[in-house]
Amino acid sequence: MTMTHTLGTDIIQMEGVNKWYGQFQVLTGINLSVRTGERIVVCGPSGSGKSTLIRCINRLEQVQQGRIVVDGIDLTAGGKNVDAVRAEVGMVFQQFNLFPHLTILQNCTLAPMRSRGLSKAEAEEVAMKYLTRVRIPEQANKYPSQLSGGQQQRVAIARALCMTPKIMLFDEPTSALDPEMVKEVLDTMIGLAEDGMTMLCVTHEMGFARSVADRVIFMADGKIVEQAPPEEFFKNPKDERTRQFLGQILSSHHPH
Repeated sequence: MTMTHTLGTDIIQMEGVNKWYGQFQVLTGINLSVRTGERIVVCGPSGSGKSTLIRCINRLEQVQQGRIVVDGIDLTAGGKNVDAVRAEVGMVFQQFNLFPHLTILQNCTLAPMRSRGLSKAEAEEVAMKYLTRVRIPEQANKYPSQLSGGQQQRVAIARALCMTPKIMLFDEPTSALDPEMVKEVLDTMIGLAEDGMTMLCVTHEMGFARSVADRVIFMADGKIVEQAPPEEFFKNPKDERTRQFLGQILSSHHPH
């Protein structure tokens, strides 16, 4: 079921990453390498550190120990490096974070004009390309409040793509959506995966993990407990916490 594609060299490296909030250690000894074009799904119980992990990759969260290198740029060195990495990394959150007073098109053209120096016409051309890619070009002149949650999340994905990132991070992109809108957003993400985009996605959508992921990572208590290709991860989880988590997830998604 998983789409075959060739993976490149490492584009993300996390080495010995530790992070605390006050006395609470939220990430412990994280070592993770991600290759260009690789699609990773990160799952785990609430509070396991999975959202923090991906937010460290574009420095929305700072780490106290360890090293994070993204596309050859050392994030932990700070300064200009952070801006350089953010330009290469797109991020989609649970909440769509669209500007309510701007049209869909304006939401998508703002960053490319400011950060990439595109003219209005160039930025609009790019925006229409990606709004078409997420199958809502006809919504370009509407405002976010006129769209459904699923459509707004697809706009958020298009907006991130307008910066032509090398990596896309998704932090539970479907968890704030009504059930009937989840599929349209996952379908959009499957489309991106088919384009060969490097993707890290925190999600409980195990069907998506099965069909798209090259690797599923399971986190608990701020550590990476287990990682494997989806076939192995679902059929033969090695850690008791993974088995417990999968049991809960699969039973909640398929009521008896």
